[in-house]
Amino acid sequence: MLEDNTNAEIIKNYYAGKKVLVTGDTGFKGSWLSLWLSYLGAHVYGIGLPPVSKEDNFVLSELDSLISHTTLDICEYRAVYDYMEKISPDIVFHLAAQPLVRLSYETPRKTIETNVMGTVHVLDAVRLVPSIHTAIMITSDKCYENKEWVHGYRECDEMGGYDPYSASKGAAEIIIQSYLHSFFHDCNSACIASVRAGNVIGGGDQAADRIIPDCIRSMRSGTDLIIRNPHALRPWQHVLEPLSGYLLLGAVLGVKRSSHGSAYCGEKQRLCGAWNFGPHYESIISVEKIVKTLFDIAGSGSYSIQSSSNNPHEASTLALDVAKAALLLRWYPILDIHETLQWTWSGYQAEKSGKSVRTHRIQQIEEYMHRMDSVSRL
Repeated sequence: MLEDNTNAEIIKNYYAGKKVLVTGDTGFKGSWLSLWLSYLGAHVYGIGLPPVSKEDNFVLSELDSLISHTTLDICEYRAVYDYMEKISPDIVFHLAAQPLVRLSYETPRKTIETNVMGTVHVLDAVRLVPSIHTAIMITSDKCYENKEWVHGYRECDEMGGYDPYSASKGAAEIIIQSYLHSFFHDCNSACIASVRAGNVIGGGDQAADRIIPDCIRSMRSGTDLIIRNPHALRPWQHVLEPLSGYLLLGAVLGVKRSSHGSAYCGEKQRLCGAWNFGPHYESIISVEKIVKTLFDIAGSGSYSIQSSSNNPHEASTLALDVAKAALLLRWYPILDIHETLQWTWSGYQAEKSGKSVRTHRIQQIEEYMHRMDSVSRL
């Protein structure tokens, strides 16, 4: 029974032997999730674009020897459907996306095509492939209509988006809810949930124009980091924090589906839909403070502030309310902001140490799951 297990035990017990598809497995979060699922004993299948460089976490963690990866663009519906029908997975985690706000100003059409129509393609394949009983659709905290509130956004708050990236994630959420109500509402259909995280950081993120990778590059090159929006407040969290929520939600949905019989309909209505998995409120700090703290931990690094009125719009304040996850899943963020940055810095150090990056990543997963065991029982 779920009530007799910690969240870590629920995750450990559920995924072994399951056939799991991860879209966007070559990306930062997707590669970490694929590694964690493989560690849990799942049969992991991944689709995504080729890694950008040999520095990508997918390459450094040698995931191609652990999972079955296929290069595939989620904008190509027929290829997505044919692949999903061929492998017949039990569970889908959809992470494939264009994930950068500033890049969305340069490539708005491609961003919207990938993030909106890519979501439609995955949902429609889930609708038509009978083996799939659970789909966790990863969107973003930027899906909300940002009103610059100091309190956290709740799952029922309005969708929106000033920039093309945020708008694409708000649109994806509306589409997910439409599919949920139109095609996945009865007891026998798949469980569909959307999940929203904060500013996710950790070893292996090599994205251009993102603050933590930019910090690492500046330290390695001995140059000043340029900060555009030093006072912007963001909900910073280590990559394992939201991934633990995604895995827990997928496991709870799967267990309740298989064990609750006729009572499952009510459980499904309660557990499907939107979820926030954000950090402690103490981890909502400014861009300048996150940079200073990381440089202090690393013992090096310098920065300067760019003063320009020509920078594209970016929200100045963003926070998530995780009360729903705490109440219904007994999920809580575990790492404080200092630990988050220590784990992140350690992850980047592992990449340059000459030792196995995969071993270091798994050690962090094991330590995180050990910490999860101290969280309240479900």
